[in-house]
Amino acid sequence: MSATEHEQEAVRETPDLYGAFPRLTPEQLQDLAAHGERRRTTAGEVLYREGEPFREFLAILSGTVEIVQDHGGPEERTVAVHGPGRFLGELALLEGEAAFDTAVVREAGEILAVPVERQRALVGRDPVLGDLILRAYLGRRYLLIGLGAGFRILGSCYSPDTLRLREFAARNRLPHRWVDLEQDKEAEALLRRFAIRPEDTPVVIWKGERVLRNPSNAELARLIGLPAPSPEADRCDVMVVGAGPAGLAAAVYGASDGLSTITVEGVATGGQAGTSSRIENYLGFPSGISGGELIERAVLQAHKFGARLMVPAQVSGLTPQDDEYVVTFTDGTTTRAGAVVLASGVWYRRLEVPGIDRLEGISVYYAATVHEASLCQADPVAVVGGGNSAGQAALFLANHASRVHLLVRGGDLNADMSRYLVDQVERHPKIEVLLRTEVRGVSGEQKLESLITEDTASSERRELPAAALFVFIGARPRTDWLRGVVALDEKGFVLTGADAQAAADATRWDSLGRGPLLLETTLPGVFAAGDVRSGSVKRVASAAGEGAIAIRLVHEHRGNTGNLVRTAGSEGPRPVTGRPVTRS
Repeated sequence: MSATEHEQEAVRETPDLYGAFPRLTPEQLQDLAAHGERRRTTAGEVLYREGEPFREFLAILSGTVEIVQDHGGPEERTVAVHGPGRFLGELALLEGEAAFDTAVVREAGEILAVPVERQRALVGRDPVLGDLILRAYLGRRYLLIGLGAGFRILGSCYSPDTLRLREFAARNRLPHRWVDLEQDKEAEALLRRFAIRPEDTPVVIWKGERVLRNPSNAELARLIGLPAPSPEADRCDVMVVGAGPAGLAAAVYGASDGLSTITVEGVATGGQAGTSSRIENYLGFPSGISGGELIERAVLQAHKFGARLMVPAQVSGLTPQDDEYVVTFTDGTTTRAGAVVLASGVWYRRLEVPGIDRLEGISVYYAATVHEASLCQADPVAVVGGGNSAGQAALFLANHASRVHLLVRGGDLNADMSRYLVDQVERHPKIEVLLRTEVRGVSGEQKLESLITEDTASSERRELPAAALFVFIGARPRTDWLRGVVALDEKGFVLTGADAQAAADATRWDSLGRGPLLLETTLPGVFAAGDVRSGSVKRVASAAGEGAIAIRLVHEHRGNTGNLVRTAGSEGPRPVTGRPVTRS
């Protein structure tokens, strides 16, 4: 190809095959123009750079712009080319992260530039424009993840710290590529290029020049602009522990009610819902919605109302002090909170099978997201579990794997899985359902190659080819740090309402003249919502609802302690009482 032909190819606009590159209407461009400025561009001009924060939302009025990975580096490649009517950026622009690519003008023209803060406000106010931009940005984020764009994690598949960094990146939906020190041919060249000794790994390489040696999750978060913990506030009205559907709902309703709200999460926003490939029975989304998209929407909504989200931030202690609570983090820092909402969710239980430990994070997973699916290619995989999470994972993975074996311990798929999922699973030509089946062993040196399964009815064993294993076998609550702080049930879930009252210290409540409210724990002003709560309904919708209810009860608690601001003549909110929601 001649130089001229190469230049023509470079400026050819990328077709919009998946909705990631839509075009703005003239009316939308006109509305945006009232909030920004028109600016001429020149060929070769860099509009924003990889690794730097976005300062403007840019729409193209004329000319073309190329989106480039590793601009000026040895692995430079084109991600997309945009022409008039299209807009630039991806999810990082809305969430305050650094850019994961570079925008270079290829054909001179004119752009419309809107300051990022104004654009974020517009997205919140204009539902049509906001939905268009958000869907495009989500599509572009998944495109970048699929391309292996962003930073690189260089480390051994046997290193716990490598697995930690990979999990953090995947759970936060951050574009990255893992270079396996044990098998990847690229690893040796990178070690030489950056003068890294194998014992110094894992390392994170950013922008092809910056190297972080075995960074903590917080250090990685700061590198790419995630809102990591900071000492900006020493007190808040509400501290929300956990950023799954319940925690994010509490953040949205707390901040929108005017309460200073801080939400902290140890690993990533989304909880178990964030790892779901598709949620089809969530009210208001008849065609379904991915867990990632639902969570990104909730995060943007929380930011819109002024809630602060801190990721990663791990809470280690909760201490009553002067009608408030001192929340202690694992790094030793503290924050005072007038009320606390516990929404830390649950962990999926590990599969106890000999030899499986060495394969976890390499080819044994406890989530089924785009990241894990991209590692499966066209190989057969297995999913263990009989609930909705397992069914959703099986359907999602069937789009990537050559075969999906769904291993169910029970004898009836309808026992724990929603009917709509059962129908889809049983009809799918790539999914084989194996009832009354359990995993007894795994084989494979560097990665999973096959499973030994047993039919528990006949005791017959068979070897099942599988390049990856996805485990969804129930959950345990994230409440180890709460033992001795609030009352828990026999499984470790937090007691609330009438159940909490039976276990509460009566003298602590006498001065309030009441017992625990609906979602209140054995500590006044400490509430539990979502999966972490004893007796909760394990559904995304109910978790979000409980997060909203918890904020309503925070107001009731503040009213009883004299902190609720009332207008003249107002009697304040009426008490909300009753027993906890029971599991259906």
